[in-house]
Amino acid sequence: MMIRILVGGLAFALCVASALAEASAAGARSLPMQFDLRQEGPADICGEKCRSWISAIGTITSETPDDFADFSREHDLRGATLVLDSGGGSVHGAMALGRHIRRFDMTTTVGRTIALPAGPASSERRAKLSPHADCESMCVFVLLSGTTRIVPAGARLLVHQIWLGDRRDDAVAATYSAEDLVLVQRDIGRLAQYTAEMGASVDFLELSLRIPPWEPMRALNRDEIRRMQVEAGPQLIPPSVAAGVTAAAAGGTAASSPTVIGGTRRGHDASARGWIVDRRSGQRVIVRSHPLTIEGVELGSFEITLACGETAGSVQVDYSERRLAANASAIPVRTVTLSVGAQSEPLQVTRSEPLPRSFEVSSRARGSVPASFIGYFSEAGNRALLVSTVSANDARTTIRVGNSGIGPAFARLQESCGSRPLHATNVRTGQAGVR
Repeated sequence: MMIRILVGGLAFALCVASALAEASAAGARSLPMQFDLRQEGPADICGEKCRSWISAIGTITSETPDDFADFSREHDLRGATLVLDSGGGSVHGAMALGRHIRRFDMTTTVGRTIALPAGPASSERRAKLSPHADCESMCVFVLLSGTTRIVPAGARLLVHQIWLGDRRDDAVAATYSAEDLVLVQRDIGRLAQYTAEMGASVDFLELSLRIPPWEPMRALNRDEIRRMQVEAGPQLIPPSVAAGVTAAAAGGTAASSPTVIGGTRRGHDASARGWIVDRRSGQRVIVRSHPLTIEGVELGSFEITLACGETAGSVQVDYSERRLAANASAIPVRTVTLSVGAQSEPLQVTRSEPLPRSFEVSSRARGSVPASFIGYFSEAGNRALLVSTVSANDARTTIRVGNSGIGPAFARLQESCGSRPLHATNVRTGQAGVR
């Protein structure tokens, strides 16, 4: 009995330690990038074959290149392995960091560094390395700085367009100036130059620049990683490039640019930015229109309308879209789902059919959602409504709609509906409670 209690207690302690380690790792990714020299453990298992590496965990900032330079003065980094675990960050910071790394002829890879508890006879803290990690956005450009680049099978490389950071949360609703366009185009040219310096294919940059900020980041597949020379050994990188000599190839990327910055799209009213209050059939409603894209290619547009629900504490949602289709009869929309936080609400598709004498499919869906679902989305901060569709041919779209304007608009809608605080599902956790 005592043995079972001890074993159970040990198992519980290990589970708690593992959960705390994962929570700590997740928190570290949100902090400015930190560099640490790590050694593999447990020592009694790997023995003389214990590996050493430099962990690079966290967000890339404008100070990260200087932090790495300070770290390099304290440690001999030539030929070392740098393990990246980052959600990206500053464009300029990432390029400066990558050029620092290239000087040390390092191997770059992706992985999650997991700290191990110190042994009973030693205060030395060792770590183990898991291949299951993400390198996102500008982190992938830092990965290119290694003269040897390794992407484990369990790792993910996720890319998207560069964008003005203060307008990424709701890019379609934001406004842009000519100066903003100049800044973005200039940085694209610098990224093209950097990509060529590091010996990767310009196709990698082109693919990254397809994905607008309202779509999920695009994961590179194994073929793309190899073909675009994101993964490479020294023998695959020309000597002049490995030495840091720029192969002036920036001019070859003139076609690469953000899909849209403040421009107008067919079927999308650029004058109606964000969520707006309107009146339809004598009823106050909230309306939002948005482009419908897959990897930046415009398919059409959709509109979401929020109105008073049929029951207290509910909101009626209507979804309508029009999308281009070469074979319109083959791709009716089968499902439409809205997601906020941990909660998803399916809508019922009421119609999806080709328009007469047109290459477009018109689709409609509707449903009732809890007021708390919209209420959580309308709160200030980086909140997003994910709109996902699946068609009969398994074509899928996921669009991230920001919450610009939804706060005051939803307050006005609640006034007209006579809404009161209600018992409803907590969107953060999926548990019942009072909002």
